Amino acid sequence: MMEAVHIGRHPDAEPDLEALVGRAALGDESAFASVYDVVMGPVLGTVRAVLRDRAQSEEVAQEVLVEVWRTAPRYRPDLGTAINWILTLAHRRAIDRVRSVEASTARERRAAQLARTPEFDEVTEQVEARLEREQVRRCLRTLTEIQRQAVTLAYYRGLTYRQVAEALTVPLGTVKTRLRDGLIRLRDCLGVTA
Repeated sequence: MMEAVHIGRHPDAEPDLEALVGRAALGDESAFASVYDVVMGPVLGTVRAVLRDRAQSEEVAQEVLVEVWRTAPRYRPDLGTAINWILTLAHRRAIDRVRSVEASTARERRAAQLARTPEFDEVTEQVEARLEREQVRRCLRTLTEIQRQAVTLAYYRGLTYRQVAEALTVPLGTVKTRLRDGLIRLRDCLGVTA
C-alpha cells in the first residue's frame, strides 16, 4: 500500500481548529490569530468563487473573519467542524454581497429610468395645445369682423389700444368697447368662468 506524501508541514503539525476557535471564543487573541492564518486562504477562495472580483472578495473575507471573532462563542462543535462553520459563514456573506450589489444596481437602473422619464407627456401636451388653438380659432370666427380685427391686433400682434385704433381708423373708445365685447364673447365661447 502506498503512503500519502505530504508537502510542507506534517499533518500532525496542523493546529486543532476547533480548539483554537474555542479559545478565541474566550477572547484569546493569539488563538484567533492562528485561526486567521489557517482559514484565510480557504475563506478567500470560497468568497472569490462566488464574487469573482478580487477587491470585493478580499473585503468580504475580512468581514467574515471579523464575524468569526465576534461570533466564535456561538460555534458548536457538535453541529460540524470549525472549518465548515467558517466556510458556511463565508459563503453566506458572499451571497449577501451579490444580492446587495444586484439590489443596488436595480435601484440605480430604476432611478436612471425615472430621470429619463419626462415630467409630462409631450404628445398629450401637444395634442391639448392644438385642440386649444383650434377652439380659440373657432371662437374667433364667432366674433364680428371688427371685434376679431381688434382682438387679433391687440392680443396676437401686441398692439396697444391706441395703436389698434390708429390701425383700424376708429376712435379709441370704440376700440375699447369692441375689445371688451369681443373678449366677453370669447370667454363665453371657450367656457371660461369669470
